[in-house]
Amino acid sequence: MKNTIIIAVIAAVLGLGVGYLVFGGNAQASHDHSAMTTETKTAGEEIWTCSMHPQIRQPEFGDCPICGMDLILLEEGGSDNPLVLEMTESAVKLANIQTTVIGQKTDATGKTFRLTGKVQADERQSSSQVTHIPGRIEKLYVTFTGEQVNKGQKLATIYSPDLITAQRELLEAVKLQDINPGLVEAARNKLRYLKIGEQTIKSIEERGTVQENFTIFADETGVVTTKRVSVGDYIRQGEPLFGLMNLSKVWVLFDAYEEDLAAISIGDRIEFTTPSAPNKVFKTTVTFIDPIINAATRTAAVRTEVNNRRGLLKPEMLVTGTLQKTAKGKSELSVPKSAVLWTGKRSVAYVKVPDTEIPSFEFKEVELGESVGSSYRVLSGLEAGQEVVTYGSFTIDAAAQLNNQASMMNRNVEIKKEVQGVEATPDFKAETPAKFQKQIADLTEQYLVLKDAFVETNPITASTAATAFQTSLSNVDMSLLKGEAHEYWMEKSSALDAHSKKIVTSEDVEKQREQFEFLSVSTINAVEAFGTGGDVVYVQHCPMAFGNKGADWLAKEEAVRNPYFGDKMMKCGLVKRVLE
Repeated sequence: MKNTIIIAVIAAVLGLGVGYLVFGGNAQASHDHSAMTTETKTAGEEIWTCSMHPQIRQPEFGDCPICGMDLILLEEGGSDNPLVLEMTESAVKLANIQTTVIGQKTDATGKTFRLTGKVQADERQSSSQVTHIPGRIEKLYVTFTGEQVNKGQKLATIYSPDLITAQRELLEAVKLQDINPGLVEAARNKLRYLKIGEQTIKSIEERGTVQENFTIFADETGVVTTKRVSVGDYIRQGEPLFGLMNLSKVWVLFDAYEEDLAAISIGDRIEFTTPSAPNKVFKTTVTFIDPIINAATRTAAVRTEVNNRRGLLKPEMLVTGTLQKTAKGKSELSVPKSAVLWTGKRSVAYVKVPDTEIPSFEFKEVELGESVGSSYRVLSGLEAGQEVVTYGSFTIDAAAQLNNQASMMNRNVEIKKEVQGVEATPDFKAETPAKFQKQIADLTEQYLVLKDAFVETNPITASTAATAFQTSLSNVDMSLLKGEAHEYWMEKSSALDAHSKKIVTSEDVEKQREQFEFLSVSTINAVEAFGTGGDVVYVQHCPMAFGNKGADWLAKEEAVRNPYFGDKMMKCGLVKRVLE
């Protein structure tokens, strides 16, 4: 037992050292809320953030206003997955992290497969850049096919008679605000429906003049595949301007002869090279096998997916690969004992994420069988071909804990709370002013409007409702709270702002629903912590949402109306608890 404690202490100390290298040096703590702003990163602009408090966004280097730690540069393409920890090269070397590929086996004949193929764009990464504003193109900033476009970049300037009319209506309504305030809000909504930002609307009102030209910004990142407009064209609302293809992830399609298909399975590991990068070996796994044979070549396409953030792989490049079989038949997958961190019934291992520029390690919960020599039999959680950390897992876990990500220690805290019956959500209702509770109640009302949009499976209404939710969120006065209650609301409001923004900018209702699930968790936490303002709301749960993982939401009525399935399964769900 003593030895175990000593090892844990050493690992924690080493983790702190690695955390220093990964996340930056410490500085004297401060608490200046004027600096706690979330910025939208535009093309060519640097954003600095805190590794311990990722809600912090500043345009220049400095100290975190919460913990005083040095800010680090927010990297493009960085992982936002709470299960993935990114480490610097120097931190990996200091911790002497070592990995082992598990389950590398050949089939019974010892045969390997040589495959040829080519790179293709990932069809799921394509998008159309449309305009939400009707009018005439005055200027184009993107002018040719193949040009790289980044999200938030200027695309075009447009002259819109419809927008000019809408602005005039707003300015006239402002003059009559004392007589009919509802007319002003209606005029603002007309501009919001055209995707005009709140800051722009406020500027129009303050300036008192009509803005003739508006700029269209890119909704997604990608390469221009089709250019559909020219200067002087008159475009309608919703009309596509450009076709975009994001090449940060690509497909590699290999041709497999029909006599070899019986030996190829989903998950099989493939290593391949391409003449354009002769010294680089790419590693990937089979994710899809075409169910139809090509009648001319008698082959079927075997598809893999590869991260391509550096742009080394380009569509139509030729590749040559070698397929390595995963364990089959009586062979059982095992993992070295040194790779396992014990947490009780379920254990933890870290898997190196393949094909990433920054060394990245993913947290995995694994279920283990009996001990076999220096290994454990794997029942679930790991797959053959994965590269697991066999030395340095304690260090990675300690660094993940410092970064407030999923880790063995964080899981232990959650399990301890469950055993002791301690609620994870704090109770600040007794110290929360009635005015703040009323603001939370107003925010909940906007949330319920958003929930109803998903019940109707209407992405446009959901986007509009999310915009109204953000307006209500900005009206919540956090200065009414003190101490821990103030800090807790800051954490929740940051999450509410981030997820509602993603609902506004997305046009895919299923992606919107994914963000709505995260937003629901934070809204429920806020209502539980600060109170309902006197109203009764129901926490409802659908056990079948998101592949049977389950998801919660808030409702004003006891009857279930499911926002995650809509008409497909309107009444799927139950009432978990009542908040009064």
